Amino acid sequence: MFGYYISLALRSLRGTPILSSLMVAAIAVGVGASMTVLTLNYTMSQNALKHKDDVLFSVQLDSWDINKAYDAPNEIPWQLTYRDAEALLRSNIPTRQIAMHRYGFTVKPESSAIRPFESDARVTTRDFFSLFDVPFIYGGTWEKSADSSPTQVVVLSKPSNDKLFAGENSVGKTIRLNDQPYTIVGVIDTWEPSPRVYDVNNGPFDEVEELFIPFGLHRKLEISTWGNTNGWSNADPKTYEEFLQSEYVWIQYWVELSSSEQKAEYEEFLTAYIQQEKLQGRFQRPLKFALSKPSEWLVLNEVLSDDNRILGWVSLAFLLVCVINAVALLLAKFLRKAPEAGVRRALGASRGAIFTQHLIESATIGILGGVAGIFLALLGLSGIRHLAMGRIDTLPSMDWVMMVAAIGLAIVASLLAGLYPALKISQTNPSIYLKTQ
Repeated sequence: MFGYYISLALRSLRGTPILSSLMVAAIAVGVGASMTVLTLNYTMSQNALKHKDDVLFSVQLDSWDINKAYDAPNEIPWQLTYRDAEALLRSNIPTRQIAMHRYGFTVKPESSAIRPFESDARVTTRDFFSLFDVPFIYGGTWEKSADSSPTQVVVLSKPSNDKLFAGENSVGKTIRLNDQPYTIVGVIDTWEPSPRVYDVNNGPFDEVEELFIPFGLHRKLEISTWGNTNGWSNADPKTYEEFLQSEYVWIQYWVELSSSEQKAEYEEFLTAYIQQEKLQGRFQRPLKFALSKPSEWLVLNEVLSDDNRILGWVSLAFLLVCVINAVALLLAKFLRKAPEAGVRRALGASRGAIFTQHLIESATIGILGGVAGIFLALLGLSGIRHLAMGRIDTLPSMDWVMMVAAIGLAIVASLLAGLYPALKISQTNPSIYLKTQ
């Protein structure tokens, strides 16, 4: 019987092509607009480190001005000073720990066919790759000694290796960064976490850096940062070493703590460290620090803002308007078929059968509208990428989950739109359509 109702629905749609097209278009536009925004919000709310949510923590220390709290939801700076990061790296409590920041180089290829170009880089410690599950194609990370001593080695991203060495194994070869030689020790595979949980305050949807160099090169090369730098002290550093020892915060810090006991021990370590620094005149605010899980870190940094949530509700309200329009169109369409429904009722069809038949026709319209809505949503997402001018290349994408959701949303919307018209025609009195000749 279900197949029979489907055939009736398709026959009905072919019989009124203009009206049917308008209904499909109404559902498609509503679904397309809604799914564009919902896909955007869905992608932005993802946690690429969900599987490590219980063991991975971002570290914050309240080293800010005694007279004014830092402008953040928990009133603690997002980043650490270099001197604090350097001190924390000496702890052997965490299973893994990383200090890092954003940087950049001018890359000078060996081949004269490739012009020098600028590349984003991440200055970090060796645990970065294992802590964030970064896959390697060739080689691996550098030795631990490079985290604290100047060793000019580099790990390339897959795109940079493809560009410089046509995708071949480049481990052991040398490239020049800012006219300094660096030995390649590894090449990572395609790795596109979205959002970039490891560095949300410098652009959660930016592309992953193309180069990775050891943290121990700071003093030798006097490396600054291409990321955010904030400070509160009036002291103006005159030398690079003074900058490293200043109260400027610009280092991101993450730790892996594999058990609750390990976390408690690390919290005791942080407490003791802050108390020690207080004796030196630092950390003049009340003792405060934070260890945030990746899921908490995304919320704290408002990666998915309230504006995005409001826009999501607005898009669903627009879908509701489209559903109301579809109700009017379905009612007009179904009432035109009242004589046919009356004859079927006179021949023994129940009200439930008439209702089911027309509700299935509504669902068919919903499926067609959902498919069309997916294409409109893909067009909308493409427009967002274009308007962002490359700043969010990893965002957004419509995976199969969202495509199924689009079809489901369209079917639900069409069923809601078809409830009243289907109920109305199922109550048709057959006697008024029966005439004797």
